[in-house]
Amino acid sequence: MFAVGHMALAYLLGKPVAKLLKVNLNVPLLLVLSLIPDVDLLFGGFISHRGPTHSIVTAVLVFVPFFVVYRKKAIPYFLGLVSHAAVADFLVGGDLQLFWPLTNADFGLHELGSYYIAINSPVNVALELSLFVVATLVMFKAGDLRGFFQNKKSNLILVVPIATVLLPSVVGYPLAVPVLLVLPHLFYLVLFGVSVLVVFFGFFKKKKDR
Repeated sequence: MFAVGHMALAYLLGKPVAKLLKVNLNVPLLLVLSLIPDVDLLFGGFISHRGPTHSIVTAVLVFVPFFVVYRKKAIPYFLGLVSHAAVADFLVGGDLQLFWPLTNADFGLHELGSYYIAINSPVNVALELSLFVVATLVMFKAGDLRGFFQNKKSNLILVVPIATVLLPSVVGYPLAVPVLLVLPHLFYLVLFGVSVLVVFFGFFKKKKDR
């Protein structure tokens, strides 16, 4: 999936679990974690895409300290991270080293003999659009969209997806995403950009008032 699908899916999985566990969810952090496995794209010469960074085993090992310290509070974020490979990329594209280093075998819906869904296919575009619409509606109804407009230093983490995924996806030619997914990517780009600016303006205002 593209960034829009990963973030929307992570939110739709993490939000109800956080509510069930009575955990105060940091939505920006959850969304950023949903994109972390694709860090392998920045190191293409050293790490194969959908390899070690997409492994559930790797995710578990990384989260062990967080489970020890934060216990149930870490669960929604863990789900957001593993949803990238175990759900989204498993359904779309496949070719995942899902259990590296235990095995280098590739896993995915296609590897199980099902229909192959390419990332640029109409099926995936429709799926991502649907996830985006539902996630946005849930965010609005739950009041989570308001959190992006509050002066929270933790929102600065949104600089990561802005610089590495969202901005590169919608500038230049050809576009890095299908045309129908440009608007959802722009939505997140503007939302995250405003969120970061709110923090910066708050910082400068506080400094000016001293």
